[in-house]
Amino acid sequence: MDFQEFKNRIPNIKNLALPGEQAHQKLAPLIRIRELEDMDIDSKKPNKAGVMAVFYPGKEFKTNLVLILRKSYQGVHSNQIGFPGGRVEDFDKNLKYTALRETEEEIGVPRNEIKVIKKLTRLYIPPSNFWVQPYMGLLENTPIMVPQESEVEKIIEVDLDQFMDQKSLVQQKLSTTYAKNIEVPAFLLEGHIVWGATGMMLNEIREMLGKIL
Repeated sequence: MDFQEFKNRIPNIKNLALPGEQAHQKLAPLIRIRELEDMDIDSKKPNKAGVMAVFYPGKEFKTNLVLILRKSYQGVHSNQIGFPGGRVEDFDKNLKYTALRETEEEIGVPRNEIKVIKKLTRLYIPPSNFWVQPYMGLLENTPIMVPQESEVEKIIEVDLDQFMDQKSLVQQKLSTTYAKNIEVPAFLLEGHIVWGATGMMLNEIREMLGKIL
C-alpha cells in the first residue's frame, strides 16, 4: 500500500475498539493457552516492558513495518523475532516513554520522530515473566535504521501488503527452550517465522488494520 494512503487512513484506527485477547488467542500456541488458564499472574510480580510497532515509508514509498531479530544469548527470547522495545527502567516516565526510548536504542530512530497512534492490548509472556505493553507508531519519512550491536542481530522490514495477505498466516512446527516439536500458528514475513507473543500482538494490529484499509 502506498504510504500516503496509509497515512490518510491510519487516524481512523484511534476510534476502533481493541480486539484484545480474542485476537491474541488466534495466534496463541496451545501450550500458552493451557499455561494461562489457571495462572495467578499478579502473584508472580511480573516485570514490565514497552514495545513499538512502527510503520513508515519504505522503498517506492510503500508502507513498511519494522521488526527485529534478537541476538543469540542465554535466555528464552534468544534469536527470536520481535518488535523494538524493552524493559522499563526506573527513570522512564511511563510505558510509552519506555517503548520510544528502547526503539531509539535498538534501531536508531529518534523517539521524537515517532508519532504514537494507538495503545494496544498488553500481553503477559510466561517464559520471561513480563507484562508487555505494545503501541503503534508512525514515521513520516523513510528512516535510517541502525541495529543496536549488543541486542539486535538484524532489522527486518516487512511490507504491509505481505503482512495483510491471508497467505502470511501459517502453521509451523518448532522447538524452543521450554517445548519440543510443537505446532504453532504464526506469520511468515520476509522469510521469517514470527510466532508467540509477537505473533499475537501482530494479529491484533492486523485485525484492526483490516477494518480501515
